[in-house]
This record gives sequence, C-alpha cells and structure tokens, in this order.
Amino acid sequence: MLRHVKWLIVILAVSLMVQAPPLMKANAFSGQVIQQGATGDDVIELQARLQYIGFYKGKIDGVFGWGTYWALRNFQQKFGLEIDGLAGATTKDKLASATRYDEGYVKQQIRSGKAFTYYGGAKKSDQGSAAPPPANNQGEKTPPQAVNVPAGYSQNDIELMANAVHGEARGEPYEGMVAVASVILNRVESPAFPDSVSGVIFEPRAFTAVADGQIWLTPDETSKQAVIDAINGWDPSGNALYYFNPNTATSPWIWTRPQIKQIGEHIFCK
Repeated sequence: MLRHVKWLIVILAVSLMVQAPPLMKANAFSGQVIQQGATGDDVIELQARLQYIGFYKGKIDGVFGWGTYWALRNFQQKFGLEIDGLAGATTKDKLASATRYDEGYVKQQIRSGKAFTYYGGAKKSDQGSAAPPPANNQGEKTPPQAVNVPAGYSQNDIELMANAVHGEARGEPYEGMVAVASVILNRVESPAFPDSVSGVIFEPRAFTAVADGQIWLTPDETSKQAVIDAINGWDPSGNALYYFNPNTATSPWIWTRPQIKQIGEHIFCK
C-alpha cells in the first residue's frame, strides 16, 4: 500500500510539472521584431524603457522614428549587443532586465496629451500639455508620423551646425563628424555653456573653425547629414563636452579632461 502511495505522489508531481505554464517576463514586449517605421504599444514600451535609462530623450508617442532608432543603437553599443537598430529578442531581453516599465503610468500620460520624461524611473510631467494632432478633411485626427528632424531646432541652427562640422571635422570619419555635432548639442544642454546653438558655436575660443574663419566654408551634404543624425539622437562621442586633436592641441588644460574615446584624429572628453 505504501509503495502505491509513493508512486501516486511521483505521478502527480510529474503531471503538475508538465502542465505548468512557462514563466513569462512581465511587461516585456510582444514577440515581434520592432523596427523603424513601426507604431503602437511595443514602440511605446521601447521608448519608455530606453528613456528610463537615459538613452531616449524624445516624446514617448509610439512612433519609431529616427530619435528612437539612434537611441536604440546607442543602447546596443553600450551593452555589447549587435548594433542594428532593431529590437529583436536579445535586445528586448536586455532592455527588460536593465529597466522597469510602468505601463499604466506611461499610457495615462499619453492619453492626457502631456509631454513627459521618465528618466531613471522618476515620473515627471511637464506643466503644459502638448498640442492635439491636426485634423484631416473628415475631421479625424491625423496619426503621428515619424519625421527626420525633431522639433526644437531651426533651419538656421542646422545650417550653422553644418558649417561648424564642415570647418572642424571634414576629412574625419563620418562617425567623427556626427560626434562633433553631438558635442555642440551636449553643450547646449549643459548649464556650463550657452543655451543656444549659435551661443555655443560663437563662444570665444570655443572652436578653431570660428577663430580661423573656416566656419564660413560651404558645408557639403555629408556635414549636413551628420548634423541631422546628431539631432536625431546618435551620439558617438559618449556625451562628450570637449574634443581635441592631440597632434595640434596647444592647451595643456585640454589634456587634463577625462578622455572618453578617440574617433579619427579627435579625442573626445568630459
């Protein structure tokens, strides 16, 4: 009798193991690969998780545009993943393990029409509300579209940055040109520098191209595209505020700055 009871316990245990559903990660995307041009809940979660750890700085709107693309690439580079700008299984698993996602809070903010930040899990709402989407001829709201250049920078800003990049970094690898543009943007966001593109570029003794007049050379299309990529979120410099050419630098002070990386002839620093 005791022997039969033991066998019954074993059979029940095996049965429970077979029937038990696999453990699933909570709030960790659907099974689709998320890529540029996608819209919807998966993109909202992707943007929120990237913003949670500081890679995405744009509005969480569920539209996979260039800002989301470069934020995702920067995340993949930082975490040693394949850098393809696609949120496949490996990238999504890494995001899920490195971040948290408060789906209810994020979607509540979107429904309320507010622009908001989500850095480090801190739930901060802007005081104002975003303008509603424009209506089409039938009175229906037009869905948001991915755009190449996010709001906040004028055409004059873009042209001036292209001049600076061309004067400072023509002949450098394309990544290095984007990095120079990123340094300008990083300075605009830093309280230690002027808060405008023109103020940063024309700050006394800030850029060699301004001092020697090369700022006024006509920029090529590559310089312009490098500026667009930087505005859209690609920062190869690693959030640098300074850079210099070690072969031509004459200031001992610049060598005291903590160095991040070298791209082409330029060393980028904090």
